[in-house]
Order: sequence, then structure tokens, then C-alpha cells
Amino acid sequence: MILGGGFAGLWAARGLRRAAVDVVVIDRQNHHLFQPLLYQVATAALSPAHIAAPIRKVLSRQKNARVMLGEVVGIDAGARTVSIAGQQPVAYDYLIVATGVTHSYFGNEAWARHAPGLKSVDDALEIRRRFLLAFERAELQGDPEKRRAELTFVVGGGGPTGVELAGAMAEISRMSIPRDFRSIDTRTARVILVEAQARLLMAYPEDLSQRAQRDLERLGVQVWLNTRVTGVDERGVSTGAERLEAQNVFWAAGMKASPLGAMVAESTGAAMDRAGRVMVREDLSVAGYPSVFVAGDLASLMDAKTGEPVPGVAQGAMQMGAHAARIIWREVAGVRGGVGAPATPDRPGFRYHDKGILATIGRGKAVGVINGVHVKGMFAFQVWAFIHVLFLIGFRSRIMVLAEWIWMFFFFDRGARLITGQATGAGEPGTIASATALAVGRGPGASGHEPAPAESAVTTSAVR
Repeated sequence: MILGGGFAGLWAARGLRRAAVDVVVIDRQNHHLFQPLLYQVATAALSPAHIAAPIRKVLSRQKNARVMLGEVVGIDAGARTVSIAGQQPVAYDYLIVATGVTHSYFGNEAWARHAPGLKSVDDALEIRRRFLLAFERAELQGDPEKRRAELTFVVGGGGPTGVELAGAMAEISRMSIPRDFRSIDTRTARVILVEAQARLLMAYPEDLSQRAQRDLERLGVQVWLNTRVTGVDERGVSTGAERLEAQNVFWAAGMKASPLGAMVAESTGAAMDRAGRVMVREDLSVAGYPSVFVAGDLASLMDAKTGEPVPGVAQGAMQMGAHAARIIWREVAGVRGGVGAPATPDRPGFRYHDKGILATIGRGKAVGVINGVHVKGMFAFQVWAFIHVLFLIGFRSRIMVLAEWIWMFFFFDRGARLITGQATGAGEPGTIASATALAVGRGPGASGHEPAPAESAVTTSAVR
């Protein structure tokens, strides 16, 4: 039984395709998501269908695999059962838990309403909606200070997601949409990247962090280092004693384990790290429960080669999923022990193979490390594009993404600029108040009509 259809879960399922086992994959979403490109959905470069694929479709030709759509509400490692909401408990012989992580607000969960994170398709569509609507509201806003707040975008967190998100937003406002608006100059939009550490991309070598910062600043991004966000509300961001008025705040600063990590720990007595990830043995199993594996971002494991934690990246999750599958296959085949054989010294330990890291900043701009070699600029961007297209699920998705990127590269045009979702009320993110709708230079003398009452509103459905 595999919980989670992400990189670790999917690679585990595929690793067992020729084994004499029944594979059950359970996920509360029906699709596998290529998370490294999720920010491109959030910034209107790609549609969700380009980077997501139904799990049933992905595993449709794997005869020993079955997919269940449901939410896991309990794990009983002693009885070897998993409870799914609205269903009878399901028994397993081996369990692989690979449900990943979500964004963390460091105990300030109230910030989530005003600063959405980026971990799912729904998150990406919400960020895209807020980002695009900000320009629509600014177009109708006559008050210069309020217009400036509408055109101020704050990204919290200077890791790869924050860097990529900030760079893409700056490119859109300066290159893709200036001709689309009549009352505003979108090139005046402020994109501010806030990072609590002394440099961006802390997992990268310092020279690449500096290059990424220079590239961002050339795009017009303001980089605030050594700056910690201390408050987020509907009007802006606080950083200590300073206050920044901004109607658009996006979160990329932290992560915490999915709730299933706590379920595993409660059922098995396993320890968790500070982020709530499950601490596993070298073979990825939970101490005392050799039939329970934790893989991907949910697993906390030190890399034997470097002495550092295995990074929470896609390649690590793929390798972990495949490793757990190899152990299960060998034990079921009788190479060692039998089903649920106890961990022994000859049970192979997981070894992470670092194939490189890459982060894109903008059109033709990226930084990375490949086999110890530092790459940057156009070459790094081309390598980044090739690798991401290569690992997308499905030939059709690869062709569509490649075509979109080629078009966007030469024409600066992003084809997924659709505003979707329903506004929740006046003053909420995603709502255009009618008080600003009259501020485009037409008073009662220009049109012959009195302004409409300020209480009425033009919502996203009207904009569409």
C-alpha cells in the first residue's frame, strides 16, 4: 500500500510493476503533480493540465496496480491497516507513506488567508487569480497610494520557489502585459522578495546566490535580506518595526510535514524532527516496524556521504520511492526472509545520488550545480528546461510545455492569463470594489451620470 501519488509514491509503484504483489495507491487528489513547475501555473505561463496527470492514467497499464481516491484518517501499524474516511480499514503487508509536506507559517496560521503558499494546483490558481486581479483593480483605482499598494507584490522566502515566483512576476509586469492596460503602467509594479537569511538560495553555493540576486535585481525585483516577516494582514506586511502596504502577499518561506507524519509517529512510536517529518532508519523503514517505510519529503534521514539531511527535492523523492520498492520486491521474492522481514545489516541502506540542483530566475536566466560544476545564465536555463521537460509525465505534456516555453521565450506572451475562482466579498482578495471603478477619469461631468454607490461591487465574474 502506497499513501501519496507524488514523486516518491509514483516511483515506488512503478518500481513494483514486475513484482508478484498487488499495489494499492491511495491519494486524496486524483492527479500526480509535477511540483517543480507549479510556480509557472501560478504566474500564468502554463495551465494545470500541462504539469498534472491523473494517477489512474499513469498506472493504467500496470496490471498489478489499483488506485483509490480517499483521505487517510488513521494508521494502525500493529494491525497493519489503514483507515480511509467513509471506508472500512484496508489491510496491507507493506506500507509506504509518501504524502510529502505543505507550507508552514511558523505558528502564524492566520497569515494563510492573506498570504497563500504554493504546494497544490488549487494554491497555484489562487495565486494566479490574486496576481492578475491586482492589475485589474489598479486599472480602476484613482487614488495613487491605493494604486501603489495594489501594484506591490511581496514574496516571503528566498528559496527556489520564492526566487522563481518573484522573477516570473517581475517579467510579466515588465514584458508581458504593459500594452494590455490603458490607465496604469504595469512596469511600475514593485516585486519585493523578503528573506530572513543573509543570502538567497541558502542550499546553493554563495557565488550562485549572488548571481541569482543580481539577475533578480536586473529584472526589477527588490531583494530584502536579513529581513524577517513578523506580521501579515489584509493591508500588507510587517517586518519588525517597519510596515509595507501591499495588497498581494505570497508565501514561500517554510514547510511542515503532512498530517500523516504524526499518524505514523503515533502508531509506531517513531521520532519526528522539528518540521514534523518522520525519522527513519537507513533503509527508510520505521524503527521496530520493518514493513512500514516513509519516503520523499516526509522522511527525515541523514545522508551517509555528506552528513547532511537528504534534501527535499524531486530527485530525492524518486530515489527513495524506488529504493523502498526494491527492498519489498527482494523480500517478497524470498531473497531475504519473507513478507515484513526484520531489518538486517544486509538490507540495503538508502544512498542519495545528487544529480544537481537548478533554479530559474527568468527568461534565459538560471543558476545551478551539476556534478560539482557551477552553471549559470543561458546554459543553465537550457539545462533546466531540458531536465524539467524530460521528467514530465506523458509525451503530450512534454510537447505542450515545450511549445508554450518556445512561444513565451520569443514573444514574451503567457497564454494562461485567465482569472478563475469566485470573489468572497468586498474588500477581500479577488474583489474589485466599484468605488475604484469610477476612478478612470470619468466623473459625473464626463459621462452625464452620477457615480454608483460605493457599496456595490464588480466581482471576478463580471471581469471575466
